[in-house]
Amino acid sequence: MSRSARGQTGQPVTVASKLDTESALLGEMIAQVLEAKGVAVRRRLQLGPTRILREAILAGEVDIYPEYTGNGAFFFQMETDPAWHDAEQGAAKVRALDAERNNLVWLRPAAANNTWAIAVRRDLARQAKLAGMADLARHLAAGGAFKLAASAEFVESPAALPAFQKAYGFTLPPERLLVLSGGDTAVTMRAAAEGLNGVNAAMVYGTDGAIQALDLVVLDDPKGAQVVYRPAPVVRRPVAERLPELAAWLDPVFASLGLETLQTLNARIVVEGQPAQEVARAHLGGLGPAR
Repeated sequence: MSRSARGQTGQPVTVASKLDTESALLGEMIAQVLEAKGVAVRRRLQLGPTRILREAILAGEVDIYPEYTGNGAFFFQMETDPAWHDAEQGAAKVRALDAERNNLVWLRPAAANNTWAIAVRRDLARQAKLAGMADLARHLAAGGAFKLAASAEFVESPAALPAFQKAYGFTLPPERLLVLSGGDTAVTMRAAAEGLNGVNAAMVYGTDGAIQALDLVVLDDPKGAQVVYRPAPVVRRPVAERLPELAAWLDPVFASLGLETLQTLNARIVVEGQPAQEVARAHLGGLGPAR
């Protein structure tokens, strides 16, 4: 145990997360790292949606939880600021704003981006050489086969499909869309995997656990049409000051979470049915001995 952690067991750190699988997994990783360093932890995982977690940490009811950099656009009513579409600028902006206004500390974000995306069947990606959204625009211009399963929100929201179309210069007419009720990406992905009504592409979130299991490929968005949502630990400053090695403990963990890695870890929970605690423990064990 490091000297900074020794004696902290009597002061539990409240670790929370949002309701979704990924947030609970990341919260469990944070909790297990702290416990490995001798810090007492109080778990409040899957506490609620974004609004509840934000209110809880601002009120001091939660000490640390995994948040997404792009949500800074909504926290600070800066939705039109282009910085949120750039991974580094968005992370730097939310870090600075929360430090100045709310006494919150953002640690290193993961490289993975859990934003709205379009994924295509692997056979289509291979055949048509589709790796990114520009490739899709080329494929559509050439009259290539393409039909997207998506929610009405994804199709209609200016921040979603219309943003992709504007950035990359293509249009999907109604016959190239299968609009499904609700916003469940599990349904859109299944439609693409099974070729329902000619569908070969799906609205997804970038780190969805079933992407790899259903043999889908997420198309890159190099122009930043979508807001970047990188997960990162957010901690109250008094807790960060009480645990000065916190960044050294957690930065390597989040540095290990690239897009495919996080997809794989999520899949172990949502596809294979493994408990989040075991998935977190196995991943942390693979990073080497605790510092």
